[in-house]
Amino acid sequence: MKAAVAKKPRIRIAVVESDPLRFIGFRSLFDSEQDLELVSHTLPELGATTNIDLVLLGSRNGQNLFDLMAGMKAARPDLRIIVTGTGADDETILKAVAAGAKGYVDEAATAEEFIQAIRMVNGGSVWAPRRVLSIFIERVTSSPGRIFPAGRVNFTDREKEVLELLVAGRSNKEIGAALTIEERTVKAHVAKLMRKVGVQNRIALSVHAITHSLVTSAK
Repeated sequence: MKAAVAKKPRIRIAVVESDPLRFIGFRSLFDSEQDLELVSHTLPELGATTNIDLVLLGSRNGQNLFDLMAGMKAARPDLRIIVTGTGADDETILKAVAAGAKGYVDEAATAEEFIQAIRMVNGGSVWAPRRVLSIFIERVTSSPGRIFPAGRVNFTDREKEVLELLVAGRSNKEIGAALTIEERTVKAHVAKLMRKVGVQNRIALSVHAITHSLVTSAK
């Protein structure tokens, strides 16, 4: 007999402050993915909801985008946010990531790209265009002293293992599997690493590790 195929954990995705046609468009992208569940929410509803894993937030709100993100983070600090939009400039994407977004996906992207972005962000990674990450790295490496604290920080052996895998692009779940530890333990290690280095997200942590030769892959 064939072994039963394990079901993927369901990811509940909220489309916030969206017009009905946009919501229908998103739902059509994910209809064939049984592990993705899409719901429409207003910001007040989102603050009162605890079973949402990830939010798709449209950048068409202009200057209100960052206010909306701040409101979401205040209500749900653990919430993963992917900003979506059409033709957003690099500075807007960089500001969104710096403000706490875990990714940006252009609405002209394919269904496959959207699905991959959602699964990677839900797994603990960051999703953004390569050119934006390149700009971020260039700025950090040209003047690291203004972004990162002076001096070299000390890591435990376990923190070094987590950092190596994080720089290699592994999600929290993949890091946990590789090190035989729980995903929540990985999250705790990553949070402690960010505090030690003085950064706010995984991208900055990876850049710091590479520019300061803290991982063997960067040597």
